Amino acid sequence: MTTAPARTTTVPVPTQSIYQTRVADYWNAEENPVNLELGRIDDLYHHHYGIGEADRSVLEEPDPELRKERITSELHRLEHAQAELLASHLGPLTPADRVFDAGCGRGGGSIVANLRHGCHADGVTISAKQCDFANEMARKRGVDDKVRYHHRNMLDTGFETGAYAASWNNESTMYVELELLFAEHARLLRRGGRYVTVTGCYNDTYGRASREVSLINAHYICDIHPRSEYFRSMAKNRLVPVHVEDLTAATIPYWELRKQADHLVTGIEDAFLDAYRNGSFQYLLIVADRV
Repeated sequence: MTTAPARTTTVPVPTQSIYQTRVADYWNAEENPVNLELGRIDDLYHHHYGIGEADRSVLEEPDPELRKERITSELHRLEHAQAELLASHLGPLTPADRVFDAGCGRGGGSIVANLRHGCHADGVTISAKQCDFANEMARKRGVDDKVRYHHRNMLDTGFETGAYAASWNNESTMYVELELLFAEHARLLRRGGRYVTVTGCYNDTYGRASREVSLINAHYICDIHPRSEYFRSMAKNRLVPVHVEDLTAATIPYWELRKQADHLVTGIEDAFLDAYRNGSFQYLLIVADRV
């Protein structure tokens, strides 16, 4: 049985740089309908993108308000499918196991893992607002005894070494240096523990980051890493990939539908679609064991 990770008496300062402070400020202020409206459907707020074939019949709905509802519901279904895919790769977890959600956002991923595996989950975010929101959702669902969120830095959590059976990043790796991030995951995971990430990365074979990738970076105040850097940094930190899956084609239907959701568009949809289609950007699932 894995024991609960000891809580440090002195919590690390959540942000470690001016850049991280600006990222925290961004998410503390963020009230984007594409995040909030989807989550209100079932109180699972995902803060990531979707995969799978979209039901395009929602676009043919003649009633304007019902059309909005159906599109919102379909986008949420695709996002939830992505969260379920990630959770399915966390390994053969038991209700006694602990998992770590790095960059948890408003907390949907931790709850999905708990619902699927019955495990304990600790989510970490540098946004105090997201942390409070996520804990309220856990209380609302009655799982706050097993699912908890913390206002901490995923590069320096203060959690107990080797306490976790699995950990993940869901579209949050582009906000940090990968070597520092994977060092912390390797420290937290027990030997044989499982790490999973779903992430956008730029394609090294294309060359440097494309114009579209640069637009995405500017939009989200992030720094998308090259594909090769993931595997190089994992190797340096005892994380050995056991499964890699290119989800690029699987995520395009989500973006095509979102582009037509007038009540949810953010203006970045074309950049994602163009980058995926011209080959400069990829959407990957990487599963690795901690050795």
